[in-house]
Amino acid sequence: MAGRIDETLAFVPVRIAVLTVSDTRTPETDKSGDTLAARITEAGHALTGRAIVPDEIDAIRAQIRSWCSNAMADAIITTGGTGLTGRDVTVEAVRPLFDKEIDGFAAIFHQISFGIIGTSTLQSRACAGVISGVYVFCLPGSPGAVRDGWDHILKSQLDSRHRPCNFVEIMPRLMEHLQR
Repeated sequence: MAGRIDETLAFVPVRIAVLTVSDTRTPETDKSGDTLAARITEAGHALTGRAIVPDEIDAIRAQIRSWCSNAMADAIITTGGTGLTGRDVTVEAVRPLFDKEIDGFAAIFHQISFGIIGTSTLQSRACAGVISGVYVFCLPGSPGAVRDGWDHILKSQLDSRHRPCNFVEIMPRLMEHLQR
């Protein structure tokens, strides 16, 4: 059974930052970042940050930590660096920072991706988690993968009206572990 949008509820805009991880992309050639930015704003959310960093663990971590510590975003979506090559280090950079990992994100992403590109989905290491109360979603770098991740997962889970549940309604509780 698929979820649904309850139109009787108020929409709550989410502050979202987009991080492109690539040694070759520039602001002029960042199609995946452009795709995410457009979809985020079309959905009614605020695009609060956008950056391109090289495939380097320290650069990725520095940008994510900056956005998390400056309370610039409720969610960060990365694109790129989730593959299997030696330069693909987004997962290695981000996963150790997770306070909690959202295990089901990768499973659902692969299920959707398998229906579109078949077993080629095995080359993606999409992942998600929470860092200092901020959701972080790591998507592959292709525009198609970004569309699939946003259209089939993130668009609904970042909509406060999505039922039976969504990520927005639990945002105020993401830091509870620090209050113990």
